[in-house]
Amino acid sequence: MTRRGLLVSTALSGGVAMALFGRKLQAEGEFEFQLSEAQWRERLSAEAFYVLREHGTERAGTSPLNHEKRAGLFHCAGCDLPLFDARTKYESGTGWPSFYEPLPNAIGTKEDKSWFMTRVEVHCRRCGGHLGHVFEDGPKPTGLRYCMNGVSLTFKPS
Repeated sequence: MTRRGLLVSTALSGGVAMALFGRKLQAEGEFEFQLSEAQWRERLSAEAFYVLREHGTERAGTSPLNHEKRAGLFHCAGCDLPLFDARTKYESGTGWPSFYEPLPNAIGTKEDKSWFMTRVEVHCRRCGGHLGHVFEDGPKPTGLRYCMNGVSLTFKPS
């Protein structure tokens, strides 16, 4: 079975296939929330612009959100869409905030063939901002690890 097929079957067993592939959005193109490059640069820090708009990656272990343990929601730093419930956050040991499941209708995905490998990129479904990648080595109940750049998120405690 291909890696993509394995991810789909894993997602189906966890009930998140629709979040991963059913709403296949392109990270380039039309989104509900759009700004010009100048407006994005004004709205975001240089590091957040690099990650969210240029598909960069922050250095592992640098996000204060790695240590966030309170109840609440993690939002897109670009457009403020709620993305992950803090109850789905876990310590993956990777140096980036990790979650096993996004909120419904929060993310889009696309194939990423950079760095001489194929991965599944995760982006905000409303603004297209690059958030990170999803991998198949997460905990139950989904078996997925949404490895997110902390700079692409904001946290709002409940």
